[in-house]
Amino acid sequence: MTNRMAGAIVSGVVCGVVLLGAAGVGWGQGAKALYPAMAPIEQYRVASVAEEVALARSAANAAVSGDAEVMVLGSHGYETAAKGKNGFVCLVERSWATNFDDSQFWNPKLRAPHCFNASAARSVMPAYLKRTELVLSGLPKDQVEARMREAVATKVIGVPEQGAMCYMLSKQGYLNDHDGHWRPHLMFFLPSVDAASWGANLDGSQVFAAQGNPEPVTIFMVPVTTWSDGTVEEIK
Repeated sequence: MTNRMAGAIVSGVVCGVVLLGAAGVGWGQGAKALYPAMAPIEQYRVASVAEEVALARSAANAAVSGDAEVMVLGSHGYETAAKGKNGFVCLVERSWATNFDDSQFWNPKLRAPHCFNASAARSVMPAYLKRTELVLSGLPKDQVEARMREAVATKVIGVPEQGAMCYMLSKQGYLNDHDGHWRPHLMFFLPSVDAASWGANLDGSQVFAAQGNPEPVTIFMVPVTTWSDGTVEEIK
């Protein structure tokens, strides 16, 4: 996995996003003509609020996600569908979390369940929520990007808080057309830093990293062995 796949997972934010990059395994390869513009908004929706809540909670094991706040995609942005008690916030990111130059930026199939801890919910997730509001307002992609860069320049969007992290353990996610749900993993968010300082993206390393763009964040991804339902990942 390379930086581009990472960026997709984290929302370029992230979240970004996951909350959601740079360049990565299969993300957007051979798909340049497939997603030239935003699809009708209905194609980005989950069938029902209950199903989106369940999908969002699948980002982490029940001990974490069961008491988390859950947000779902509404008409103008994300809305709270379930109040939480433990400081975590779960939501399902859509394709506009990835880099603005990614060929799957408008891929309506993308569903990326995230469960952010309190630090990430306060300092990382807002960038993805802002992207979503701008996208749903009808702005073209280049104007969404310009607004995001302005938000970073004016420090409306800042660096991650210390201890910001996120669970991505859902078997039900769809991160891109090449890798599907990829692997269960944890994400750690730091202010922009050299990935090599974590040993990330080196030959044989089990730590992967992506740089946010334009968000001032480095996202480190560490694969784990089990999905949120407790089943063991099958390595292919």
